[in-house]
Amino acid sequence: MSHAPARVADAGTTLPSPTQGSRHRWWVLAVIGIAQLMVVLDATIVNIALPSAQQDLGFSNGNRQWVITAYALAFGSLLLLGGRIADLVGRKATFLVGLAGFAGASAIGGAATGFSMLVAARAGQGVFAALLAPAALSLLTTTFTDARERAKAFAVYGSIAGAGGAIGLLLGGVLTEYMNWRWTLYVNLFFAVIALVGGTLLLQRTARDKSATIDIPGTILVSAGLFCLVYGFSNAETHDWDAAATWGFLAVGTLLLAAFAWWQTRAAHPLLPLRVLLDRNRGASYIAVLISGASMFGVFLFLTYYLQQSLGYTPVQTGLAFLPMVAGLMIMTVVATTRLVPRTGPKPIVPLGMGIAAAGLAWMTTLDLTSSYATHVMPPLITVGLGLGLVMAPAMSTATAGIAAPDAGVASAMVTTMQQIGGSIGTALLTTVSASAATDYLAGKNPKDPTVLAHAALETYSTAYWWSAGFLVTGLVVSGLLYRRGVPKPDQNATPAVHM
Repeated sequence: MSHAPARVADAGTTLPSPTQGSRHRWWVLAVIGIAQLMVVLDATIVNIALPSAQQDLGFSNGNRQWVITAYALAFGSLLLLGGRIADLVGRKATFLVGLAGFAGASAIGGAATGFSMLVAARAGQGVFAALLAPAALSLLTTTFTDARERAKAFAVYGSIAGAGGAIGLLLGGVLTEYMNWRWTLYVNLFFAVIALVGGTLLLQRTARDKSATIDIPGTILVSAGLFCLVYGFSNAETHDWDAAATWGFLAVGTLLLAAFAWWQTRAAHPLLPLRVLLDRNRGASYIAVLISGASMFGVFLFLTYYLQQSLGYTPVQTGLAFLPMVAGLMIMTVVATTRLVPRTGPKPIVPLGMGIAAAGLAWMTTLDLTSSYATHVMPPLITVGLGLGLVMAPAMSTATAGIAAPDAGVASAMVTTMQQIGGSIGTALLTTVSASAATDYLAGKNPKDPTVLAHAALETYSTAYWWSAGFLVTGLVVSGLLYRRGVPKPDQNATPAVHM
């Protein structure tokens, strides 16, 4: 084992000695993975349970979206603040508080006696997830600094980030079908308790910078701006794009984020130092995460509708149907991060993944009412998984590689923010264009004919797949242009590598 003394990084933050906590770093990865899985699957696990919850609590179809939107709004708008809190207060403390709060909010949601209580609990989950997610990723970034070990760790993390949505669908289906909808929330308590115990025992505390302060104006600007963006896109799912509540919130959100960017050039302790964004590889990675997040909903959301409404699958069968995609994603994530990227860098790998996933989505447009799973559904689904596996973990790893210790939390928060905003944009855009496609198809046809309606539904799905493929082709071009050639050189300011 090599030994090196603790060093003092920028902004006065003490970096831990590389031997601290390193002996149990793979157990630390397990703890972080469990916490990340809990956060990611919660974006989809409740979706399948919504009809049951609606029937039990008696809320309207118009209010139903708020069970999903409340989580997305709180999570998306507070992520950068959560990342900065992790940097300033300490990653271990932030991680544990996030876990405990998320578990508490989940318990309240599971015990909800009415719509307002359920929505408040979902918002609470989002608040604590905004603390938990960036702390988890920054802990991973600072725990694994050796290039080979870091690649393996991010292979695991990227697999969870990419597959968590599909796992949520499967787990949500099982819990809803064999227990009841409340267990889609109660199940978080099992994840949280395991991660809390492991985190308390294994994670090392690091000294915080007592001279630094939270950028209050920046926090208000970016939180309000992200809230307006997420709300605007969420509103577009149920209202027209020309509705004042849609374009108004989107416009205000854009202006607030522009003001935030301006303020960050003048703040003494900026919430998001622009040096985090201006690195070409890091910027390309953020864009890759944004675009892949938007396109993934074309698979999860619309293929779920197709399997259940067009082919008559049960919730459990639907969740099981996604497993080959998850397997493909996990296999390719390991190959990409441990074999390909260390040899070539992210430039050829991430654009290639975008292209493969786009081809898989284009292939999905051929699905119809007579398609069989093994012959027609599974092959393109695996193709999408293989493509996304080449994108997710390499982009996340590159986005946080070589970052100075005082910025690890906020750089990690940007990864999750991009994924969250991408999901909101993707859901809103795909829902809108697919609904327009159905309207166009039904023009001049009998809307009461079941066959006509079934084919109109197919039109909505194929339109969503084409648009998702378009997102990925755009990502292919942008990432191909922005990423630098070659393997990134190790950052001299990173924590020394550890060899056990």
